[in-house]
Amino acid sequence: MTRRASVAIRIGGVCIGGDSPIVVQSMTRTDTRDVSATVDQIKQLKDCGCEIVRLAVPDSDAAQSLAGIKKRVSLPIIADIHFDYRLALAALESGVDGLRLNPGNIGDREQVAMVVKAAKHREVPIRVGVNAGSIPPDFQPEAPLVERMVNMALEQIRIMEALEFRLIKVSLKAFDVPSTIQAYQMIAGKTPYPLHLGITEAGLPRTGAIRSAIGIGILLYQGVGDTIRVSLSAHPCEEVFVAYEILKSLGLRQRGPTLVSCPSCGRAEVDIIALAEEVSRRMERIRTPIKVAVMGCVVNGPGEARDADVGIACGKGRGAIFRKGEVVATADEQDLIDALMKEVSLSDTGGP
Repeated sequence: MTRRASVAIRIGGVCIGGDSPIVVQSMTRTDTRDVSATVDQIKQLKDCGCEIVRLAVPDSDAAQSLAGIKKRVSLPIIADIHFDYRLALAALESGVDGLRLNPGNIGDREQVAMVVKAAKHREVPIRVGVNAGSIPPDFQPEAPLVERMVNMALEQIRIMEALEFRLIKVSLKAFDVPSTIQAYQMIAGKTPYPLHLGITEAGLPRTGAIRSAIGIGILLYQGVGDTIRVSLSAHPCEEVFVAYEILKSLGLRQRGPTLVSCPSCGRAEVDIIALAEEVSRRMERIRTPIKVAVMGCVVNGPGEARDADVGIACGKGRGAIFRKGEVVATADEQDLIDALMKEVSLSDTGGP
């Protein structure tokens, strides 16, 4: 696939756009005014692979807390600003690495201009973050939703460009997957700035991961997108996990194991579901890109296991352990997982 060309910007030490890898983002669930709790969650996010983190800034106390948080973490911090432009100015004073402005509730030209001038002085990028649910009713009410989303983003981009500010990133999120896809497709050729992808308010992990994988995955396959955030009603580390699985499935990023496991059927002579779940649990802290196969019968099992870096092909009460296509061990069913994990550990270099 060929990626859409975009200009490169930097948020903290992370490059976005251009030829840079697609960046994984998330957002803290803590009260930003609780500095210790927020710092702890940011560190958890860093450990699970998050590369940029966004924090809610509902009031001036939260904006002032950003300075203390920034001193204690290494991930770039983006301040999420709604309704009050003064919170953006305060967040900049606190030293954030980026801003997110919602043109649906901060659209006054003078207010936007004040924020842009302050951000330009500090060389801090701004995301023009359009949400379908927050577009004012009086903004182009006769136009289709997708056009309204795109036009609202372009209107704020024009304000910024008029001030010679081009450290811009853009997002156009909706809960509706087709509308989100169409909005990004429409704006992709109208602006050179990096695009941040996401399906907003996607839901609980099971359904939200599916909605996000479809929406984000289609756009990424078309070459559209420079950063992603999977919005789930779950711990933010779950968002990071799903984001990397989307990227891995398209061959765009590799981080941590890829588990190949058969769905099980009447031919399986071992409890393949329990085996796969336990292998997945044991591999949670592995960061090395490694393909591990857990297969339960003779139809596809040996072939898939040989194709993986490490794999297991099960028969009745026993299984063969493969490494790079070669059988390296056999084990009884009760010892299969330990034997497999021994081979996995030999391939774990610590990861990126």
